[in-house]
Amino acid sequence: MGNDYSIEVKRFTEVRRDLGFTQAEFAKLLGISSTTADIERGRTKLSGKVVTELLKQFKINPLWLFGEGNQKYLSATANSVIPKFVTVDAEDNENMVLVNAKAAAGYPQNIQDASWYKQLPAFDLPIPEFRNATYRGFQVEGDSMLPNLYPGEWVLAKATESLNDISANKMYVVVLYDAVLVKKIEKVPNSNFVSLISLNETYPPYQVAADQIQELWQVNSKISFGLDTTTEKGLLKELQQSMEELKKRIK
Repeated sequence: MGNDYSIEVKRFTEVRRDLGFTQAEFAKLLGISSTTADIERGRTKLSGKVVTELLKQFKINPLWLFGEGNQKYLSATANSVIPKFVTVDAEDNENMVLVNAKAAAGYPQNIQDASWYKQLPAFDLPIPEFRNATYRGFQVEGDSMLPNLYPGEWVLAKATESLNDISANKMYVVVLYDAVLVKKIEKVPNSNFVSLISLNETYPPYQVAADQIQELWQVNSKISFGLDTTTEKGLLKELQQSMEELKKRIK
């Protein structure tokens, strides 16, 4: 195979050969008409539907498929924080599901339920930074990540392959078995625990076992509402004026 093919085409072909299927057999399993030849020649795009079937039937890691991870197969025994389900639009392209605060309450229990995901809004963001990777949107609830994130805002987060990939300078959406949280994460040395850290210092850090994390999404952008032109200097000036007025009233 020539070196000009994209990494997902090369890895798709690798998967088929490793599993021992012909192009026609593999096409039938994945719901592709006739053969996978056009995909393997780079003539047809690797659709979200195909990525979903590879994940569902053969536990192929979507991040590995697009060159974003090193773990080829999702392990049934080892703890994995890779997305348990990906969704596609009417044209079989992978899209970005939006999980609002209400839906987040049921997300941990429905993490692999295809019918549950169909109830959630989803869209495709045509920006290069959101291509060839799995993203999900989550609505922020509570004030634990102030001043960076405000209640009601949305974060757009990229799927993380492993806890080994976490960075102390990043924020993450942490999907536990009973909650969905936005936190910073730090590994606890010589243990199987991690610390979940809030930016709002009124909330103390707390530890959870690594195997209690179902999925991990690295926050890389957010959607804010009600923006205005007030700057920090403007806020400080308003505060000073309020203090002066208060002093006059006291006098």
